[in-house]
Amino acid sequence: MREQPLKEVTQLIHAIKMGLVEGSYSITNKTLDIFKYIIMSKSWDSADALMQIVRAQSRILQAALPQETVTSNIARRILKLTREEFELLQAKVQHFADDSQASLSLHKLVTQTSESCVSVDYSVPQQGLREALLDHLQEVETELETSSENISVQAEEHIHSSEIILTLGHSRSVENFLKRAIKKRQFLTIIVAECAPACRGHNLAATLAQEKNVEIIVIPDASIFAMMSRINKVIIGTHSVLANGGLRAACGANTVALAAKHYSVPVIVLAPMYKLSPLHLCEQDAFNMVGCAEDVIAYDSMPARDAKVYSPMFDYVAPELVTLFISNAGGHAPSYVYRLLSELYHPDDLEL
Repeated sequence: MREQPLKEVTQLIHAIKMGLVEGSYSITNKTLDIFKYIIMSKSWDSADALMQIVRAQSRILQAALPQETVTSNIARRILKLTREEFELLQAKVQHFADDSQASLSLHKLVTQTSESCVSVDYSVPQQGLREALLDHLQEVETELETSSENISVQAEEHIHSSEIILTLGHSRSVENFLKRAIKKRQFLTIIVAECAPACRGHNLAATLAQEKNVEIIVIPDASIFAMMSRINKVIIGTHSVLANGGLRAACGANTVALAAKHYSVPVIVLAPMYKLSPLHLCEQDAFNMVGCAEDVIAYDSMPARDAKVYSPMFDYVAPELVTLFISNAGGHAPSYVYRLLSELYHPDDLEL
């Protein structure tokens, strides 16, 4: 039987496709609101029934918006929370969570954990699960709201006075990070690559130029390699972080990363935890999006009659080109992403 989308899911898909909801943070918040509504309002009597509803709606979102991985990421978070809360409530009922557990040997703890993982029946109704999930979702909402602030407070550890910083395009996380650095450090020079053809780097440069004691320079993308020899650090945002530590970032990010590697310049990527995805690089049709080519070559120009022009939205940046990830949980090397994924998502939920 074909899964039917909820009215709220259909409205979110339409809003994203029409450009009414933009940015990973806004999409994540809207998706979380939908799943919170499902937990509060939908008639489900067991953890298994709830997980089936969440999976069904997540698959619909994933099929309609294959590039917006944050919708699936937040669904996986909720699925893992459901499992954890159900098992915790079950453990309390069966007296596994009393004081005597502290006296159990390490061997018994390990064997009990492995046995309980195998034998958990999520189809059993569990009293108090709805309330426990809503309480935990409140913590997830708080984490989302404070993620940008938690990233920006780390600016003082990574940026020092009189440094020359290069960034690309416009990212909300990068903007807040650099604003914090400007307030705490003196004589910074920030070079912004414009990220053509959308040229969103101009927006970031205009915003940062309102701050004091900082020099802002906007350069065309063609000048990235020429300027890289003078750069101390590269700081960029990303659309999502893949399972191997690679990036799906704005088009031009791979150029920046390759130039930085040539000159041994560290590349720092700002990525909140909700952007971590257990997916791997797949074919370009599913990985990338093609934007309007009018800004690259005018439709009514003579060359356009004989040319086929593509304007990709994203670049894949290999993990070996990234020096450090900064998330709201701290700084991590690309090789540590697999560990973060295992903490965020349950292995059974990697495939929705």
